[in-house]
Order: sequence, then structure tokens, then C-alpha cells
Amino acid sequence: MHENLANASSAPSPALGQPSASARIVSAPTSLLPPLVVDLDGTLIKTDLLLESVCSLLRQEPLAVFALPIWLFKGRAHLKREIAQRVQLDPALLPYRTELLDYLRAEHDKGRLIILATGSDERLARHVADHLNLFDVVLASDGITNLAAERKRARLVAQFGEKGFDYVGNESRDLAVWSSARKAIVVSSDPRLKQAVVKVSQFDSAFEEPDASVAEYLGALRPQQWLKNTLVFVPLFAAHLFTEPILLVRTIIAFVAFCCCASSGYLVNDLCDLPTDRHHPLKRLRPFASGRLRLAYGFAMAPFLAVFGCFLAGLVSGLSLGVVVLYFIVAVAYSLSFKKDVLLDVFTLASLYTLRIIEGGLAAAVPLSVWLLAFSMFLFLSLAYIKRYAELVMMGGVDGDHAKARGYELSDAELLVSTGTASGYAAVLVLSLYIASGSVRVLYSTHVVLWLVCPLLLYWIGYLWLVARRGEMYHDPLVFAMRDRTSRILIVLMLAAAVIAI
Repeated sequence: MHENLANASSAPSPALGQPSASARIVSAPTSLLPPLVVDLDGTLIKTDLLLESVCSLLRQEPLAVFALPIWLFKGRAHLKREIAQRVQLDPALLPYRTELLDYLRAEHDKGRLIILATGSDERLARHVADHLNLFDVVLASDGITNLAAERKRARLVAQFGEKGFDYVGNESRDLAVWSSARKAIVVSSDPRLKQAVVKVSQFDSAFEEPDASVAEYLGALRPQQWLKNTLVFVPLFAAHLFTEPILLVRTIIAFVAFCCCASSGYLVNDLCDLPTDRHHPLKRLRPFASGRLRLAYGFAMAPFLAVFGCFLAGLVSGLSLGVVVLYFIVAVAYSLSFKKDVLLDVFTLASLYTLRIIEGGLAAAVPLSVWLLAFSMFLFLSLAYIKRYAELVMMGGVDGDHAKARGYELSDAELLVSTGTASGYAAVLVLSLYIASGSVRVLYSTHVVLWLVCPLLLYWIGYLWLVARRGEMYHDPLVFAMRDRTSRILIVLMLAAAVIAI
């Protein structure tokens, strides 16, 4: 067996011609067991290297999206090679299946030949193999041949013979390989796949992991962040038109449209942020970063939700559609580029909040006052600074004095605090000037009660900054506020004061 393997790695394959340079033996096997061949995507790792590399490429070069169809037209192997030449993936951050890795290491220690056979490009596959220091042979796509399904089976049979290897795979596409394997090891909890495997090969064992739940699929859309979209109701409430059914329905449609587009933006953000999230103590548990959800789900849902959200916004008005499209463009630009630029990132976040209020004004047909726009901009700028500062404090606990959050360093912490608190106090100043103006008397019969909002808002802003400085702000400030008892009490009191003032 060992002599045949050595000859196969240096002589032309009878099935596929001259073998790729991706076949390389780095150690001689000492076990009498047949080679153990392991698939990569979805098997050894919980993710897909092609989609991972696409995410990395689009994060670096967004315009490359137009080149992808051209590369694909020349074949999947060509597409994978073009992408692999342009990206660098850190194999240490990939979500591996730890139980399978332990099994492979145990077999390797017995002297068994371990082969990595994957449809991923050779360059990326070698990075993984070099990192794990586990595989004796690497077989992968070479830019010409896409080593998947039947092509992979033919390659393995040519080198090891029919029934001359055991194979570890995870999906129905691997049935072609299992049909020529001595034994089949399945990495899946799907009973239908196991039944299909039994029909074509000798079933050996399975590495099972519970499938992602409905809650995890929904969680990837970040429904908790939809609370931010209630800002579209602010103009309707401020103009005291919440009893008008037509305007209320229009605003609800605008709210749903923003939820769809916001979720689409969050999916894009998570797909672009995979390496950063995997290094983060909390974000590494997100569905895509942890490997619990397939990246294909994000690639499918992001455009669907964006199109559906724009459709709903178009039902409200053309201008409403324009604001939603602008929001989505800015959100995607933030995910791809703006969040890496200090200060620009927080101003972009603040503008995304303000766009929600503008959308609410269009839906309710309410002209927006400069008071409301100025107040929202200052307030949300302060919340954006809190978000960045909280991330910086958290990363300080991971990386120490060299910690970074986006483009910010620990030395920037005091700047974030001073600028952020100043923005929050500016929002309170704008509110107090509005209450003191003559225009407030037209809308509020007992406008004096509105003065209660100012100290309550001052207290809330100071409280959020205090929590962030203590390193206890684990979520977006608005999401935190909905989960925090003190924040909920303050918000209810501010709303009560506004209602009483009417």
C-alpha cells in the first residue's frame, strides 16, 4: 500500500492525467490501516472556505463583486483560484470541529496516513493543513480541476484503489466518494444522509452536532436591534397624530421596511466581520462567526430582505423608498469601509439613527423641525461614542495595553469619553432651548412638565457612560437600555412626562 501510494504521487493518474502539485506526502505511514481521507468544508471546519474568501475579498475590494460572475464563467476551480490569490485567511480563527480533530490526531498518533481532500483551492487548503500540522497529503482544487464529488472520488480511487481508503464527509455530495470508500464516517446529524450512506458504503461512525435552531436563524437577523427602528414613530408621536389610522399604518409599514433593511445590513456586517468577531470575547458566539449557521444563509437572506424592505418602503412613497435605499447604502458602506475610519464611524452610526426619524416624518407626512433633527443627531452621536468606548474597554480586557476596537486605540479612550459626553449634554441643551421657545406652547398645553425630561435625560446619559467605563456595556446602548432596569425606568418617566405635557 505504501509503495503504491508513493508511485501514485509521482506518476500520472490513469483517471485524471498528471496529478496536481497539491498532492504531497510529508511523512511515511506506519499503520496497516488504509488512509483516512477528510473533507474540509463543512466537515473539518463548520464553515465554507469559498464563501469565507468571498467575504474577505468583498471586504477588501467591494467592486470585485462584478468580477465574480466573470471568473465563475470560466469554471468553479478558476473562480476559487482567482479569489485565493487575492485574500489571506487566518486558519487559527476558523471554527473547527474539535471532536473530529481529536479523533484525527488520535489516528495520526497511531501512524495512520491522514489526507485532506477538498474542493477548496489548494492555497487555502495548505494554510489550514500547515496550521494543524496533521495531514500527510493535501489534495485540493488547482485552478483547473474542481476537486469535488465525482472528481474527488476518481482522484482518490486512482491513488488508493477502490475501497482502499476511509472517507470523512458531511453532505449528500460526498455520497459519490463514499461509494468507493472502504468505510464511511459521517459528520452530520441528518438521519436521511446516514440512510443514504448505508446504501453505498459501510457505515462506520458519525460525529453529530445539533442542527441550528429556528431561534438561531432568527437571531442572525438581530431582532433585538429592531427596537432602534421604533424611532420612525417619533415624528408621529411628536406631532400628536398617533390616533390617525392611515398615518399609523403608513408608519408601521415604514417600521417593517426598516427592520428588513436593517437585518439585511446586519447580515452583511456579520459576513464582513468574521475574523474580527472570532477574536472578540462575545461576538465570537454569533451564529456565523461560531459556524452554527452556514454562510450561504446570510448570502441568500441579505439581498432578499433588502429587496423586500425597499418594496415596502415604496408602498409608502417614493421619498420613503429613497430614504430606505440611502439607509441601506450607508449601512453597507459602514460595514465595508466606514467603521474602520475613526470618527467617521460614529458620525455614520448617528446618521443611521437620524435617517430613521426622517423616514418616520415622511411616513406620517410630518415636516421635521430643526429642533428634532439637532436633538437626535447630538443624542445618537453620544450613543455611538458609548458603543465604541465600550468595545475598546472590552478589548482592553483581552489584548491589554495593545487593545484596539475598530480603528481606536486605548490612548483614544479619553477623547471618546469627552466628546461623547459633550454630545449628550448638547442634546439636552437643544431640548431645553426647544422647551423654552414659543413654538412648544402650540403643541403642549402644560409644557412646563416637559422640563422634567431634561434632568432625567442628563441622568440617563451619565448612567450609560458610567456603565460603559466599568466595562459592563455588553450590547449596543439602545439594546442595553431595553434590558437594563434603571434605563427602562428613566425612559418610562421621560415618556410619561411628555404625555402628561400634552
